[in-house]
Amino acid sequence: MLLDELKSLLTTPIDPLLEHSGKYRLASILVIIYGNEPIVVMTEKPKDMKFHAGEISFPGGKLDSDDSDLLETALRETSEEIGLTISKDQVVGQLDPVITLNSGFLILPFIAIVDKIPPLSANAEVEKIFHIPLEPFLKTEAKDPDPSHNRIQEMYTFEYENQVVWGASARILKQIHSCVKS
Repeated sequence: MLLDELKSLLTTPIDPLLEHSGKYRLASILVIIYGNEPIVVMTEKPKDMKFHAGEISFPGGKLDSDDSDLLETALRETSEEIGLTISKDQVVGQLDPVITLNSGFLILPFIAIVDKIPPLSANAEVEKIFHIPLEPFLKTEAKDPDPSHNRIQEMYTFEYENQVVWGASARILKQIHSCVKS
């Protein structure tokens, strides 16, 4: 039910090219949703990373000069980070771009919905892989209580197993939550 609802509400056509002023570096992520329950895949970044250390996020990263567009970036980064190959035809939509608070990225989120996924394998950019039941996770939405996080726009948090998801990842989850609750 939730997956069908989400698919029908993703009305923005996939456009993997993003016009921007050059103020931000371009990046993209892939929201992977699988199973009947449904489950969303997220990762925890290692605490020694230059950007987003220890944060819970979606697989993805910055646009590489070899990438033809941001969808290719999201698919490549997902394969590199968690060993999951997703094809372009499994990508069902995209969400509005979000800006990171501190690292200067403009992120274009894509959504892939698949029936099942194989076992995943984290690379050095991933400390841990989470398989999170989506519906109960979305119900944990709250306003981000940290005033320093609200400098660029309204922020939210989500929680899973005492892990707080905030920033760009939470604003992406907020878009999904807004889609399915409206």
